[in-house]
Amino acid sequence: MQDSILTTVVKDIDGEVTTLEKYAGNVLLIVNVASKCGLTPQYEQLENIQKAWADRGFVVLGFPCNQFLEQEPGSDEEIKTYCTTTWG
Repeated sequence: MQDSILTTVVKDIDGEVTTLEKYAGNVLLIVNVASKCGLTPQYEQLENIQKAWADRGFVVLGFPCNQFLEQEPGSDEEIKTYCTTTWG
């Protein structure tokens, strides 16, 4: 059993395996995201929240998910490009 979410092992958008330990001391909002979902405009809202509160240690972590109606079919590189060019 884990004692902290910070020890959770995840794969980042560049394919690197890491933990959330680098976010120790921050407030995290962890969300499932999908670029083909009807809620895709949430990316803009998440970006705005991140920018508004980043100086206070607030971090939004989006994890792409293709498990729900295959609404995130892109590769990691395609998802990264889409998010950075469309939402910042």
